[in-house]
Amino acid sequence: MSERTQLSGKQVLVTGGAGFLGRKVCERLEEEGAAPVVLRSADVDLTRQAETEEYLAELRPDIVIHLAAEVGGIGANRDNPGRYFYANATMGIHLIEAARVTGVEKFVQIGTVCAYPKFTPIPFREETIWDGYPEETNAPYGVAKKSLLVMLEAYRQQYGFNGIYLLPVNLYGPGDNFDLHSSHVIPALIRKFTAAVDGVDGAATDVVEVWGTGAASREFLHVDDAARGILMGTRDHHDSEPVNLGSAHEITIKDLVETIGRLTGFDGEIRWDTTKPDGQPRRKLDTSRAEARFGFVSEIGFEEGLAGTIAWWRANRDAVMAEERS
Repeated sequence: MSERTQLSGKQVLVTGGAGFLGRKVCERLEEEGAAPVVLRSADVDLTRQAETEEYLAELRPDIVIHLAAEVGGIGANRDNPGRYFYANATMGIHLIEAARVTGVEKFVQIGTVCAYPKFTPIPFREETIWDGYPEETNAPYGVAKKSLLVMLEAYRQQYGFNGIYLLPVNLYGPGDNFDLHSSHVIPALIRKFTAAVDGVDGAATDVVEVWGTGAASREFLHVDDAARGILMGTRDHHDSEPVNLGSAHEITIKDLVETIGRLTGFDGEIRWDTTKPDGQPRRKLDTSRAEARFGFVSEIGFEEGLAGTIAWWRANRDAVMAEERS
């Protein structure tokens, strides 16, 4: 068994550290005695090689956790396929090379469930990641992220570079992105249903419209569980094989919509816009590798996590919406 990567006393660069997942990762790093350095998009343009190399050469972190991404829901992916491919590929490529050159001890790349083929057997096992093309609406993003897995494998083989690749399923939780155009399904639904019940974003209504047929299924992981899993992987995973991080709980979009409606107190009509895409038919990860390699198992129950997220949105909605308008 490889020696554990110590976090205490280490300087850890966290790209996207001010974001939804990044804030949680930084909190846990501080609890471990590490010194996280938050890299925001305004600080350095990681799509520019010279800027990236100059920044890492000056900072010289011990560990890099690369969370930063340009990403959104189905609508945002359809609107920005070129940008999402370019930005996500180049950010990772430049960071990995700069980390190698500057002697970074460990590089942690956060991948995406969107990298899996559209028709992957359920549950998604890591060894099937190359068995087909991703679902079309998010393929540019997924392929860009998957290319970094190849790069880390090649760099380990040629340079002995210690890079790992973790694949979290769709995340949710307090502090998520609730913008209706760029958010993922859970925050978008929470915003729609609470608006209908509470009378914000317009008048209260007894009809909520949602995309698709409801037949597709998804798996979701609470952001607190994801942050814990990332730190466990950073400490105890030491090879280039990808590792899924998930909850092993699959739910159809129809059941998800009805659950969020119930938890928000909505008792009106749910209207399905079947002209809109469902996205990938099913998503459920095999999480046995994470448990075997570094002992990760999700702990937060799904309805418990949803209720906490709904409560957070209602408590913070006015401030978030004021920031959107500014």
